[in-house]
Amino acid sequence: MKRIGILTSGGDAPGMNAAVRAVARKAMHEGLEVYGINYGFAGLVAGDIFKMSESTVGDKIQRGGTMLYSARYPQFAQEEGQLRGVEQLNKFGIEALVVIGGDGSYHGALALTRHGFNTIGLPGTIDNDIPYTDFTIGFDTAVNTVVEAVDRLRDTAASHERTFVVEVMGREAGDIALWSGVAGGAEDVIIPEHDFDVKKIASKLQSSRERGQKHAVILLAEGVMHADQFAKELAAYGDFQLRATVLGHIVRGGAPSARDRVLASQMGAYAVELLLDGKGALAVGIENNKITAHDVRTLFDAKHHAELSLYTLAEELTF
Repeated sequence: MKRIGILTSGGDAPGMNAAVRAVARKAMHEGLEVYGINYGFAGLVAGDIFKMSESTVGDKIQRGGTMLYSARYPQFAQEEGQLRGVEQLNKFGIEALVVIGGDGSYHGALALTRHGFNTIGLPGTIDNDIPYTDFTIGFDTAVNTVVEAVDRLRDTAASHERTFVVEVMGREAGDIALWSGVAGGAEDVIIPEHDFDVKKIASKLQSSRERGQKHAVILLAEGVMHADQFAKELAAYGDFQLRATVLGHIVRGGAPSARDRVLASQMGAYAVELLLDGKGALAVGIENNKITAHDVRTLFDAKHHAELSLYTLAEELTF
């Protein structure tokens, strides 16, 4: 193997650039040529491919987003789209690929491996919803961003004796809400993985008010419902001076945390090692603080589970 490619796919996540950098520089260190592919699988099919150098990824580790850009390209799920991508890989002499993204990206990576191009997937998503990895690239940064926002909102909540319902991203996973809720001292955390009772939440808020705490912050995962809807349901049980706030895509941006930079660097380097060993159709992860790899096909039937012991802790630390 003399030449590999790198692409980022799906939603951007802080740390993607650190991963691209690690893959590129590790590969160059091993004597390989590296080609960047812009705009994910759409760019692959279009031939938007360029040769990278050491300086291409210089001054990128601290930057959020993805220097290779990203785009949705559902057509790659079809054989025709895959073959057009294969044609471009052959044209540029690319023999293997590293794909950084989420579940949809892994399907594309598996398809290319089946077409004879060993492909390794790296979990780049803030949602932390990929099976067989404790953390995904970008998750830690997203949690820190939410916690900072919650700290600021709490100042306003206390000043006006209000209850803020803060909706955060995560798709169908509640990890961002859960970790941010514990770190931010939220009065309640609502996630898809655990049932909730609006009436009981209202009762808890009322008890807190009677003890003298007249403001509150509730973390709500977007996979449950919209913040406005939750606030409307909660308002039926009392006047809590409710305000709904949706943090939205701001959670996906910003410089990656030190933890995400290190994680991305470790995963990126390991991906190159796997390719040098002639391996493909693998998804890299971190489990019990050890970098691991699993057959990507096993991820499609598996399900990531939120750390419910953390949910229990959040319940125990609020009254």
